[in-house]
Amino acid sequence: MKPPARREFLRTLGAGAAAAALPGLRTPSAAEEPKMPRPNILFLLSDDQRHDTLHALGNALIQTPALDALVRRGVAFTHPYIMGGNQGAVCVPSRAMLLTGRTLWRCERRLPEGALLWPEAFRQAGYTTFGTGKWHNGPAWFARCFDGGDAIFFGGMHSHLQFPVHSFDPSGKYPKAAAGTSAKFSSELFSDAAIQFLRSHKGPKPFFLYLAYTAPHDPRMAPRKYQDMYPPDKIPVPRNFLPQHPFDNGELKIRDEQLAPWPRTPEVIQKHIADYYAMITHMDEQIGRVVAALDETGHANDTLVIFAGDNGLALGQHGLMGKQSVYEHSIRVPLVLAGPGIPAGERRDAFAYLLDLFPTACEMAGVPTPKSVEGKSLVPILKGEAKAVRDSVFAAYRDVQRSVSDGRFKLIAYTVRGARRAQLFDLANDPWEMHDLSADPAHAPKLAELQARLAEWQRQTGDPLVS
Repeated sequence: MKPPARREFLRTLGAGAAAAALPGLRTPSAAEEPKMPRPNILFLLSDDQRHDTLHALGNALIQTPALDALVRRGVAFTHPYIMGGNQGAVCVPSRAMLLTGRTLWRCERRLPEGALLWPEAFRQAGYTTFGTGKWHNGPAWFARCFDGGDAIFFGGMHSHLQFPVHSFDPSGKYPKAAAGTSAKFSSELFSDAAIQFLRSHKGPKPFFLYLAYTAPHDPRMAPRKYQDMYPPDKIPVPRNFLPQHPFDNGELKIRDEQLAPWPRTPEVIQKHIADYYAMITHMDEQIGRVVAALDETGHANDTLVIFAGDNGLALGQHGLMGKQSVYEHSIRVPLVLAGPGIPAGERRDAFAYLLDLFPTACEMAGVPTPKSVEGKSLVPILKGEAKAVRDSVFAAYRDVQRSVSDGRFKLIAYTVRGARRAQLFDLANDPWEMHDLSADPAHAPKLAELQARLAEWQRQTGDPLVS
């Protein structure tokens, strides 16, 4: 039996769907079945946005008024992560983990029989599902998830102007020849589609609106108004700036790393960060328009709003530019939840993965969580009933990098062309990961402890390096 606080929370959030209609799903207990109408879901996803890029969460240089308002209305997680990537385009596995609720090597094309995707589970539970923006996991998955959509971008990286977009195709085929060409900046086009859906949606079915921006991914080409807000010479260079990475991490020549010459210079990095901030501020304004449409359409108080980023970015930190590493700047992302039943203006320091959002939303809406989901519901943390749902986080990049952190100390293990090396950081005293303690005899016990914990994570997640 759930404790009284949890039962009351679920009553607040909405009524559950009949599990019998959803093959492969766990049947909720009587205590889990809400008694009130289910909340709508508005999911907002940014592309390449690092965890430290919200003004309300401590970045005094960036302007993000819409996201700041969301932080004031809800709960902001300070340590959300992705589990890394098995390819250079990290956003592909990141989004696959998000959509399946599964870990890195158990998603994408190897889903178990009967597995459902996040919007698909809500669609089967009686939600009207609508998708717009960047969809980086193929038309077949999109067709499974949504019964409506517009301004759908199936590509990965493109100019934010005049890029190929699809209208909704009921057949689910989405041939390339059917794509049109955008006449608007990406963030504006996707927001327009979301707003049009909100204005046209009529009850009684709740909605699940999936809005995925291509910003602030490069090419970083924000409108001039936003560029002018961030003079490059006013942007400080990151504390852990380096002209180049001090050793071969296994991925130093990929496209992302070629966006700035070697050795990196402060001036080049300042310009990249200024352009990055401009893209985020422009996107933030568009998010503000969408959230305002919730109010305009009478859904401000019955909609769970979730904002997240799909992965981070280095932009000069450690001499790197991209997301192809397991440093904090590349695997740590923003995450904010606001809406009915969620405390306002609070922070949570607990570890979270993006793949936890699937079971979290299911519990909050009374939708049975598919048995295939590996993520953990964050509801106990949101309600203040638990401090954590896991005591460490693991990340990987291809077959060359692995990491594990217990919150205080973090181990990164490299295997590059047969050569192995490690880094050990004290994140409490060295959050910028600048001082490697792996060779310090005083930290040998901690190093051994984290090596054992890393090996356990690898076994549990089916890491191909040990399976």
